[in-house]
Amino acid sequence: MPAQERLTELPGLPTTPGYAHAVTVTGTLAFVSGQVAVDAQGCAVGVDDLAAQTRQALSNLHHVIRNLGADWSDVIKFTWFVLDASEVQTIRDVRDEILRPALGEVPNPASTLVQVAALFGPDFLVEVEAVVAIPGEASDV
Repeated sequence: MPAQERLTELPGLPTTPGYAHAVTVTGTLAFVSGQVAVDAQGCAVGVDDLAAQTRQALSNLHHVIRNLGADWSDVIKFTWFVLDASEVQTIRDVRDEILRPALGEVPNPASTLVQVAALFGPDFLVEVEAVVAIPGEASDV
């Protein structure tokens, strides 16, 4: 696995609530575009339901990640864009529902959540993008 270390406890900083402060990696990185809650036909899923939209956005993200030859354990960082940051616990709950079976006791990737005024379309409540370390790829650096 190209994710080498997930730093969750550092002197002078509080322990993170469900994500790593930093993740070190080896190999090639992929920067995956933000995914929203659309189905295969491009129709919005879970309108007005943040949990349903988070599940669909993560499902779409996982589809891209798997096509890169990677999986959840190779995700280095998530960036979340939400309309209402006060709903972060819903996002955390769905993220953990999906990632915990894959990661086990390994801490979640590094994470940033940003509240925005609007997303790609008026029906969307959340968008998530990721940085992924591709397994088996050699770094040119």
